Amino acid sequence: MQKMEWALRVGVAGEFLGHGLLAIQKKADWVNWMVRFTHFGHDTAALLIMLIGIVDVIVALIVLIKPINGVLLYAVFWGFWTALIRPLMGVGWLDFIERFANWGAPLALYYFYKLRK
Repeated sequence: MQKMEWALRVGVAGEFLGHGLLAIQKKADWVNWMVRFTHFGHDTAALLIMLIGIVDVIVALIVLIKPINGVLLYAVFWGFWTALIRPLMGVGWLDFIERFANWGAPLALYYFYKLRK
């Protein structure tokens, strides 16, 4: 059980760390999607993406150090939303489907802890 737990923790943390670092670097596609979705200016959208990236890195660290159910549920929501934004921005539904693990892995880890109680 401990190996399964750590496999899920490392997977979730890796996904959020990777996305967080890309967001901190203000990945151009994501900034453009934020502009299109919110109608904010480019600078405001870039700042929001960077702040979201910082939150993603914090989520990754919490999952590695001491997972918290509320953080895991946030990861489920955020993973689902960021996968869904792709077809909403015209990228395509396969990009959404490809990212099922982005929300499925934190959901699995959440239920792993719920079942252990």
